[in-house]
Amino acid sequence: MAGHRVLITGGSGFLGINLVRYLLDRDYEINVLDVVDFDYEDVKDKIKFFKGDIRDKESVRQSMLGCDLVVHTAAALPLYPPEEIISTDVEGTENVLSTALQEGVERVVHVSSTAVYGIPDHHPLFEDDEKQGVGPYGEAKVEAEEVCYRYRSKGLVVPILRPKSFVGPERLGVMAIYYDWIKRGKNIPIVGSGRNHYQLLDVEDLCEAIYMCLTKPDEMVNDTYNIGAEKFTTMAEDFGSVIEYAGTGKRIIPTPAKPLILVLRILEALKLSPLYRWVYETAPEDSFVSVEKAKEKLGFTPRYSNKQALTRNYRWYLEHYDEFSDQEGVSHRVPWKQGILKVVSWFF
Repeated sequence: MAGHRVLITGGSGFLGINLVRYLLDRDYEINVLDVVDFDYEDVKDKIKFFKGDIRDKESVRQSMLGCDLVVHTAAALPLYPPEEIISTDVEGTENVLSTALQEGVERVVHVSSTAVYGIPDHHPLFEDDEKQGVGPYGEAKVEAEEVCYRYRSKGLVVPILRPKSFVGPERLGVMAIYYDWIKRGKNIPIVGSGRNHYQLLDVEDLCEAIYMCLTKPDEMVNDTYNIGAEKFTTMAEDFGSVIEYAGTGKRIIPTPAKPLILVLRILEALKLSPLYRWVYETAPEDSFVSVEKAKEKLGFTPRYSNKQALTRNYRWYLEHYDEFSDQEGVSHRVPWKQGILKVVSWFF
């Protein structure tokens, strides 16, 4: 479908900019809708940017005019206020899909999350496992998928991708805390023993999966797919590989899970830490999904292992550090404010 015009909602974000570059390389014409300015100098003159909110139907309609395809990545992330998460992730998704149906768009690729599985009691997780979102973000992601199913029943082709937490160039957010500690030569404490298996995903592999959902036949893509790295080991080994790459001589330090989780709950409640429940309560547990369905039906083959994805992200962090070192926020585009964690780092 090269040469087609695609709207990317949330195109100014971490996934958005990676997808913009990926699709430009494949001769797509691109519209971007985002509440945040599209300020990437290398490609800003190659796309049409619409500043607006997916909760505003007219903004969605204007940005979608002339588009054959939509990739819906826009979402309010877990650090946003609960009411904003629900209105953006659920009502915004409804706006995008209803407008796509009205405008005769061929298909809408919906980027969901494995957060829809909550804190599960078994692994690997399959696409037909129970959905039990934890917290406003997880719950909103579950509801947004229900909206997608409803529009499928109306005849719209809506591939749903559930990616694991993804990293790579431009990714900051919570990962910037981890990289900051490594850059400053700190040991890295983790929740639990670190012997659990925790799957990640490189953003380039996610872009490849999205591309497949834009180009494969309707009957193949109009489904729900887990997307994750195929090669991953333990939490301690994979995250420790970046420390080895940095050559600081430091290490991953296991920490008893139950008391640390209790402390993190208190710090979250007091708004002293940016870490939220789904992050710290899944951190000591196994967390991985089966990607067999995507491999068999889409031909998806992840290129990067956990270690390669994390190290690739860290290299980008070092190369671009001066560009964002004085920024803080609640999106993946900027480092999250560490709060009391910055003080804690002094002891490691």
